[in-house]
Amino acid sequence: MWFANFLVAASATMVLPFLSLYIKTLGEFSDAYVQQWAGYVFGVTFLVAFLFSPFWGRFGDKYGRKKILVITSAGIGISVLLMGFITSVTELFILRAFMGIVTGFIPMSAALISAQCKKETAGKTLGTLQTGTVSGGLCGPLLGGILADTVGFQYTFTLTGAVIILASFLVLFGIKEVVFKEPNEEKKVYTRKDVIMHIFKSPILMSVMLISLVIQAANFSIQPLLALYVHELTRTENLAFLAGFAFSVTGLGNLVATRRWGALGDKIGHGKVLVILLLTSALFFIPQALVTELWQLIILRFLFGLQIGGLLPCMTAYIRQLAPLSVQGEVLGYNVSFRFLGNVIGPVMGGTIAAAFGIGMVFYISGFLLVISGVILWISVAREGKRNEKNETNLSA
Repeated sequence: MWFANFLVAASATMVLPFLSLYIKTLGEFSDAYVQQWAGYVFGVTFLVAFLFSPFWGRFGDKYGRKKILVITSAGIGISVLLMGFITSVTELFILRAFMGIVTGFIPMSAALISAQCKKETAGKTLGTLQTGTVSGGLCGPLLGGILADTVGFQYTFTLTGAVIILASFLVLFGIKEVVFKEPNEEKKVYTRKDVIMHIFKSPILMSVMLISLVIQAANFSIQPLLALYVHELTRTENLAFLAGFAFSVTGLGNLVATRRWGALGDKIGHGKVLVILLLTSALFFIPQALVTELWQLIILRFLFGLQIGGLLPCMTAYIRQLAPLSVQGEVLGYNVSFRFLGNVIGPVMGGTIAAAFGIGMVFYISGFLLVISGVILWISVAREGKRNEKNETNLSA
């Protein structure tokens, strides 16, 4: 499953750095048009995924997660392969939308592995699985840039699609689905309405969900425009490679810091670590608008990746603390939906802002959103701490 996750993550991110450059090859377009449609094409996948993800989860529970993994990976592979043969931006938009319908391989793989291991080892096992996803996301943009510069965009899409289809065969013949049942497992069943009401009745849990959206929106606001921004900083024939490198270096920072931030959260509290990460991520995100050389951008992207690397594991661990044990999976599922929604809003927001005010303004506005989120979570964590202290005092009295 680790190798399948690596292949899917690497292949899915191979084409992201040069989507805007690919749009340029489809016609004579203005820079504003390319910037805006790069956001639309990038974001539509996550909009459709936001709508369809709950259905895949339900089908996986009913018919088996392995079957859904095979269907989704094959669907993603076919859609990416066909992108190499399109002749218009509209066709690219439609294929990216179809890709959103079948997106969900990586979350479903985590669900499959989680159901097959003991609770005592689930964190370590899922953490190992996550390294496959992060490693793939790290290598993908770099390999995609090399392929695009070497063999062109069309062959890059073809090879990428073929690799993802290969991952579906790896799951089909290499994975056996066996559900592990915990002894003394809680049998109480919560309805979907019960879970939703629990989220809305918990201010701090709701804050965490909304901040998940903001984090993804801020992070994804610049990603479709990164190749164009790199082009502004340097004039070279290896543009796709350099854009892929600038894209991947954030993932390198992510890979380096993920486990360390999680360990710190275990010691001092995940809420506190999240506040620190939100503020420091803004500290390294906003100055990216001021760089004048590519090496400056790469350093800041790496430092930004160090902060982003801790947000996901700490966010997940924090939600697990806030949600009842028997509905943690469903609550985490809603958090994934908020993240997908952020993936939609971010590229569209970034493309719109860049078209109106320039790419630099995207860094300023997204960084400001990260600061606001950090302050809001800081207030929520402080209030929750006072509330817990008050309850403990009342119990002691």
